[in-house]
Amino acid sequence: MRWGIGAIAGLMLAGCGSGTGGDAAAERPLAEHTIDPETGETRITIPRAEGTATLRAGPRVPVVLPDGLALPDGATIRDHARFERAGGEGILVTFETDVPAADVVARLRDQAVAAGFAVTLENAASGTLLLIGARPRDGARLAISATEGAPTKAQLVFTAFPPG
Repeated sequence: MRWGIGAIAGLMLAGCGSGTGGDAAAERPLAEHTIDPETGETRITIPRAEGTATLRAGPRVPVVLPDGLALPDGATIRDHARFERAGGEGILVTFETDVPAADVVARLRDQAVAAGFAVTLENAASGTLLLIGARPRDGARLAISATEGAPTKAQLVFTAFPPG
């Protein structure tokens, strides 16, 4: 799971840009990294000319899903990462549930379509179901995967960053 958080953090940070450059940028710290000893939450803040970008990760970080999406009732959050910056956000939620994988994906698919996402890919391979979608009005992206098992293991990834 840690590689998943690292991967999404890398993709999200790539969207941060290089800032203003010059001597002022050299004086600012590139990022600040802390780990809460009580909760295990990891927090990374990146100062930017447009405002501070923040990554919070850990199973106790509050899950705030995009409007219209909800995890299955009784789902257990195993890990969560949330990235926020001016004008954009990204979310990675890893969870487990007793709901069958096909039902998890079908439910989230219906919710995503109702929230304006167009499904661009659906795939099933080696016991894992994958759904990818995009929302044309704002360029938001969504990926959902669920692997059958006892319990079902699933991930939801959401990014909403304006172009440019």
